[in-house]
Order: sequence, then C-alpha cells, then structure tokens
Amino acid sequence: MTQGFDDLLAANRAFAENFALSGFDGVAHAGVAIVTCMDSRIDPLGLVGLKPGDAKIFRNPGGRVTDQALEALVLAVHLLNVQRVLVIPHTRCAMASATENELRERVGASAGVDASWHRFHVVDDQTAALREDVQRVKTHPLIPDTVAVGGFLYDVDTGLLEPKV
Repeated sequence: MTQGFDDLLAANRAFAENFALSGFDGVAHAGVAIVTCMDSRIDPLGLVGLKPGDAKIFRNPGGRVTDQALEALVLAVHLLNVQRVLVIPHTRCAMASATENELRERVGASAGVDASWHRFHVVDDQTAALREDVQRVKTHPLIPDTVAVGGFLYDVDTGLLEPKV
C-alpha cells in the first residue's frame, strides 16, 4: 500500500521529530486566506511572509475562486478568523497559456485515452478572470463587507506580487 512512498514517509518521520504545531487550534492566526494555483513554484505562505498557522490556503489549477473555494472562504471567515482574502494567480500558468483543446490533447496523449470530454477551465484573460473572482468573493452573501479582498498576480520569475484588483 505504501510502495513508492518510502522517501516521503522517511521525510515525514524527520519532520515529526521537531513538530511544533501539536495542539494548534486551526484558526488563521494572521487572519489571512489565500486562493492560489497548485503550481509547485508558489510558496503561498512564504511569498507574503507568513508561517504555518497564519493562513488558510486553497489551491487549484489557475488559482480560481470556484464554488469549492467560496465554500472554504465562507467557513474561514466565519469559523477560522479570516479577515483578509488574497486571490493570487501567477505568470506562466498552464491554465492561462494553453487552450482547452491543447490541454485535452496533452492529457489524452499522456493518459493514452480520449480526454476530449474533460473540461479544464482554461483562463483566456487572467486580469479579467481575477477581477471576476475578487468580485465573486466581495459579493457573496455570507462574506461580510468587513473582509478585505484583493487580487494579485504572482510573478514566478521574480517572486513579486503585483496588485491587480
């Protein structure tokens, strides 16, 4: 059952030797939630100077505010101390640089089966999508006006955030 995971389990045992979050209450101590992409070049906590326990993180392809992201944000705002929400897509994102058909072809070729039926939710215009996503959060009936919501573009080549919305 764990075949192929030995290196990660060994790393976990080393991590647990100095584990300092035991008994942690699970709230966002800095009052921050971040919605961002699943891209491995992004360190959501580090890029804004936070550490484990400071923020709630929601990641998905493209860093979009999906229904699931909104669900997480509503819970975070009402139950987990979140007062600020950052929506952060990034430069050189596959979801914003490929078409739906290109992704279907690439995934189909990799899988060896037809993927033409699958939707990947590509982003044609990152700034417009970011504006829409920030608006979705700001106008959600269960997210109060007291919650600050901002949209930023993360540059994977410089590490800088550029305010967009």
